[in-house]
Amino acid sequence: MLIDIVLDAVGSDKAPEPEIRGAILACKALPVRVHLVGPEAELRDLLDEHLGNEDLPIVIHHASERIGMEEKAAHAVRTKKDSSMRVGLKLVREGKAAGFVTAGNTGAAMATAKMVLGALPGVDRPALATPMPSSTGNPCVLLDVGANVDCKPTNLAQFAVMGEMYARTVLKIAEPRVGLLSIGEEETKGNDLTREAFPLLKALPIKFIGNVEGRDIFSGLADVIVCDGFVGNVALKTSEGVGRFVRDVLRESLTRTVTAKVGALLSRQAFNEFRHRLDYREYGGAPLLGVRGICIIGHGSSNDRAIFNGIRVAYEFAKAGTTQQIEAGFASRAKLSGANGSGDAASGAAEQ
Repeated sequence: MLIDIVLDAVGSDKAPEPEIRGAILACKALPVRVHLVGPEAELRDLLDEHLGNEDLPIVIHHASERIGMEEKAAHAVRTKKDSSMRVGLKLVREGKAAGFVTAGNTGAAMATAKMVLGALPGVDRPALATPMPSSTGNPCVLLDVGANVDCKPTNLAQFAVMGEMYARTVLKIAEPRVGLLSIGEEETKGNDLTREAFPLLKALPIKFIGNVEGRDIFSGLADVIVCDGFVGNVALKTSEGVGRFVRDVLRESLTRTVTAKVGALLSRQAFNEFRHRLDYREYGGAPLLGVRGICIIGHGSSNDRAIFNGIRVAYEFAKAGTTQQIEAGFASRAKLSGANGSGDAASGAAEQ
């Protein structure tokens, strides 16, 4: 059985070339049927050019509008009713596909997903989660990384539940360790938000290990780290910048110091492994947790490999039933303090 995944074919900076190539890669490697959404004539010509005589399970759905990276999310979502995002997410809502993938405008994707799919019962604010590399080799889930710049303590408790279920179902961690991102390990450290959220997370039936610091994102100390979207987005963008800096410095040092052929080969292999572990394209995008369906949001500069991995992540979510398990997790925790929200409907979406 093929799993149907919708791909926003005009989302990335260089669309639709990376999307077409990524869809072809995915259909060759995974049991998926990819639904490309965008201007049909343009997509058909490019798809035929790349496929030739090859027959792959790729279909096209016409959408006359696209949302640009520079557009204000709220305005674009209201005015562009035939956008590739809205058309694609409607396919998920109608049960014609299991998940949606886009490398387009993050704020618009989050707002459209919440409007079209709706939030899960018990979730006030969906959260954007992203796997971060760690020294142990296993990724650490960081959330929220930009969906909600202003949060209440109950929101962080909800993020903890969703992140824990994500780590269980997709990363296959039997008992995920959940930490609260703060400026010190002590319970009294942090700002009003973290200090008030601490007892709520402590009361949840999860393996809460207390406060963790920024350096612990990469140490492997926690499997899930919870924060508000402002802090999470700063941490994510800082990490990307540091990763590029270290990669460039390491490449320069290896080029300058390694002369022997054998040493150069070994150093190149080590460097490639290092680059692979830090490369955002290998993680495929960030899932928007807490909506009634699978929505994966990738980097605007995604290439075909990143698009392929975004489709792979959507496929893994669908196969694991992550959305359903998050909903069940909230239902079982509904009576616990902080696990069922106050009904705050504001999205607080960050327009990145």
